[in-house]
Amino acid sequence: QVQLAESGGGLVQAGGSLRLSCAASRLAFSTYAMHWFRQAPGKEREFVAAISRSGGISRYAESVKGRFTISRDNAKNTVFMQMNSLKPEDTAVYYCAAGSSVDSGTMDYWGKGTLVTVSS
Repeated sequence: QVQLAESGGGLVQAGGSLRLSCAASRLAFSTYAMHWFRQAPGKEREFVAAISRSGGISRYAESVKGRFTISRDNAKNTVFMQMNSLKPEDTAVYYCAAGSSVDSGTMDYWGKGTLVTVSS
C-alpha cells in the first residue's frame, strides 16, 4: 500500500525557516506530480505548492510565493518544501499528496500531515 510520510514540522519563531520532507513508499514516485497542501485550525485545506514529475515545473499559492520552494529527489522518492520567512499565518498541518499533474485538482494519495507552528 502506498505511503506518504511527512516530516520536518515543528515550532519556529516568525521569520524563521523549516524544511519539510515527504518520503514515498510503494509508489512509482517519478510518475506523479507532488503537491503540498495545508490546513489551518478552523479553516479548509488549501493548496500550497506543486512540482511536476521531472521537477521542471512548479506552482505556488500567492501567499507563499517568494518564501517557499518545492523540490524533489526522484532517486530518493522524496519531495521537499523549504519554508523561509515564516509567518504566524503559516501555522497549519501540512500534507503532501501525489497527483497526475501540477494542475490536477484531485489527488491520488495523501500523507497524514506534519504540524507547523509559527509563533509571533
